[in-house]
Amino acid sequence: MTGAFTNILRSLERLMNWRIRGVRWVEIIGAAAVAVMVLSVYVAKTAAARENSRIGEIEREIAENSQRVRLLRAEIARLEQPGRLEALSRAAGLEPVDVRRQGDETSLEAISPRRAAPAEAPVGEPAAVAPVADETVSDRAAEAEQ
Repeated sequence: MTGAFTNILRSLERLMNWRIRGVRWVEIIGAAAVAVMVLSVYVAKTAAARENSRIGEIEREIAENSQRVRLLRAEIARLEQPGRLEALSRAAGLEPVDVRRQGDETSLEAISPRRAAPAEAPVGEPAAVAPVADETVSDRAAEAEQ
């Protein structure tokens, strides 16, 4: 068994000492492995830098958007000030509604009650048409003015 073991060791030693143009093949494989590792680290580092740049860009967009939100909220608060709205309504000729102004019975009678919606007709049959009122809206408005 020692003879077989010795033969394996000699074969392994010959394999390790095998040279290509004066350089052992193990050194060539080692140099190639180092080159592949360096290249993979470079690729990973550039990808991480690209992602870091993208994250910074998104953070800047978030900061800009939050600033715009703050400005818009301030603008809303300014536009919704009661004094400003009151001045605008007065400039437009609007005034507050008098609380004593109420409808009397005659004006309430002028308002026609809502008609119930017609029941849906079965498929294939025409739907019933609601009758048209004789009075028009302008006739009722003229009666209310009198």
